[in-house]
Amino acid sequence: MEHIRQLMKGVTEAILLYLINEIPMYGYQIIKELEKRTTGYFKLKGGTIYPALQRLEGKGLVKSRWQQITERQRRRYYEITDKGRQFLADRLVDWKDFSTAVSILMGMNPER
Repeated sequence: MEHIRQLMKGVTEAILLYLINEIPMYGYQIIKELEKRTTGYFKLKGGTIYPALQRLEGKGLVKSRWQQITERQRRRYYEITDKGRQFLADRLVDWKDFSTAVSILMGMNPER
C-alpha cells in the first residue's frame, strides 16, 4: 500500500482541482466524493486533503470561503480560480500523455 501512497503524492493536487472544478466543495465532502467515485480505492484522510488544499490556495489555484451551516457550524468551501483551471487543463494533458506512455511501455492497449 505504500507504493500507492507514493503514486498519490504526485496527483493529489490535480485530483482535488478536478473535483473542485465541478462544484465548490468542503474538505469532508471532497474525501467522501473521492471514495464514492473510485469505489473506495481513494481513501484519503484529512491529514492529506487539508494541507493539499492549503497549498493550492497558497498558489492561487483555489480560493476558500466560510459558510455558516447552523448557528454553531461553519464549513470552509473551496472553489477553483481561473489560474487553477489553466493549471488543471495542463495537468490533464500531462496525465494523458504520461498514462499513454506507461501503457505502451507495459504492453497494454492504451486508448488514444
